[in-house]
Amino acid sequence: MTLLRDHDLAHAFDHASRTYDRLAGLNPGYRADLRRSARRLGLPGDGAGLHVLDLGCGTGASTRALLRTAPRARITAVDASAGMLRQALAKPWPDGVRFLHLSAEELGASGEGPFDAVFAAYLFRNVSDPDGVLRAVRTLLRPGGRLAVHEYSLGGSPAHRALWTAVCRGVIIPAGTLTGDRSLYRHLWHSVLDFDTASAFTGRLARAGFTGARALPLAGWQTGITHTFVARNGTAAAGETTLARNGMAAAGEATR
Repeated sequence: MTLLRDHDLAHAFDHASRTYDRLAGLNPGYRADLRRSARRLGLPGDGAGLHVLDLGCGTGASTRALLRTAPRARITAVDASAGMLRQALAKPWPDGVRFLHLSAEELGASGEGPFDAVFAAYLFRNVSDPDGVLRAVRTLLRPGGRLAVHEYSLGGSPAHRALWTAVCRGVIIPAGTLTGDRSLYRHLWHSVLDFDTASAFTGRLARAGFTGARALPLAGWQTGITHTFVARNGTAAAGETTLARNGMAAAGEATR
């Protein structure tokens, strides 16, 4: 199967946006896992004084997870799908949250930032040039700023591939077919199989210049299928070491 990319993928998400939250809710632990990954950013002080980017926010589930974790942070949430953003904007948000219609590739040239932290959920396997997006993220992050990526990235075992295929064939694709979005959910199936394993994506982060990159597992049926990847944008500059140090400590706590 040829994966959906760029305009075709954004259009598919536009079409699926009205039912996306309902189908995502069929995944046990979907929202709880997003909150765990957001906590692994390790933002101190409930995010007070920090500007956080939610890259690929979709209908706002990842934004809500960030808000639960860092209620005092200023959050900028972006997505390439106008339909997904409409669903996000229909929900109540505090003044510190704003949404922008931009692709990950466009964000680097948008003049947004700098950001103290970036959260990206279910994004990187959907972009045409993940290395280019990682370079853009580094330019948007302050020195020492933290990145957390929440992504379907298989652990490398044949059992993980088999379980993912069984879930897609038995639940995800049939549900998506009922809503008229079969092509998007077939894309989801194959995009995970074709994407980096957890160790490969950790290496990709390191090659992009991020430091301390590591993959943290999630619990439940998604163990070995979904991971949180945490890393930092180089070494913290003077005056920013407290954020980095506290962030590392909090991220460690969140793994337990």
